[in-house]
Amino acid sequence: MMDKRQASSFYPHFAIEERPTIDQFVGLFNRLLFTGQSFLTDFLDPRQRQIMETIAGGEAIVQAFGGYEEAEKCRLYISLEWENLRPDDYQVQLFEIEYPQKFASLRHSQILGSLANSGVKTDTFGDIITDGQGRWQFFAEKELAGFFASQIDRMGPVKVRLEEKPLKDRLEAEDNSEIISAVASSMRLDAFLAALSNKSRSQVKEALEAGEVRLNWHEEEKGESLLKVGDILSLRRFGRVKLLSVQPSKKGRLRVEGQFWPAKRQ
Repeated sequence: MMDKRQASSFYPHFAIEERPTIDQFVGLFNRLLFTGQSFLTDFLDPRQRQIMETIAGGEAIVQAFGGYEEAEKCRLYISLEWENLRPDDYQVQLFEIEYPQKFASLRHSQILGSLANSGVKTDTFGDIITDGQGRWQFFAEKELAGFFASQIDRMGPVKVRLEEKPLKDRLEAEDNSEIISAVASSMRLDAFLAALSNKSRSQVKEALEAGEVRLNWHEEEKGESLLKVGDILSLRRFGRVKLLSVQPSKKGRLRVEGQFWPAKRQ
């Protein structure tokens, strides 16, 4: 029989503020070990997913789905044996937001705010997507589909109606990313972020101290942290960058290239 997990054994691998998440996930995993019953999580962001996968180690099967292949927030299905899952097994409901597009417009912040303030936890819904032409959809836990449909009738000043849709009717999400490049003095987080955002090192320091910077979805306070290719860095009101490549320049500096997603318009 597999050994029960101890939350404290995972603490050194993650930040102090992530310990409540570790405690929760260890409890869920130990229940799996005790009962043998597979379970489905709420929608987790990539950082939370990393924590759960670390706890599971090689002793459980972790499968993820968030409504579509590229989903950022996903529900995880965790089992002791491999199970051949279908999309329906993840209990993900797609909603289309119906509203008078001829007379009104919606913004991502309005939709997120309305969902977050509806009385449910933010991990009960997943990605919010748009085609860039005025149509909006979001994914939610199917167990709460009735609640969302009956309780949300306004987003910001706009009157809305939520319509359940099959997953096959998902919008082709707008990709507003672009490839950007800059010259940085080093691979330190503060140097990299200053170069790509055109901010001074002191401005980046202030952003770090204000909790406005995330590295791989985790709040980061240390400007001296060293980045590597594949890291994802975000700055509030600026956007998110995935580091794609690093090449030395002729002057001994570093030419960095990243995929940039600008901050969603508020």
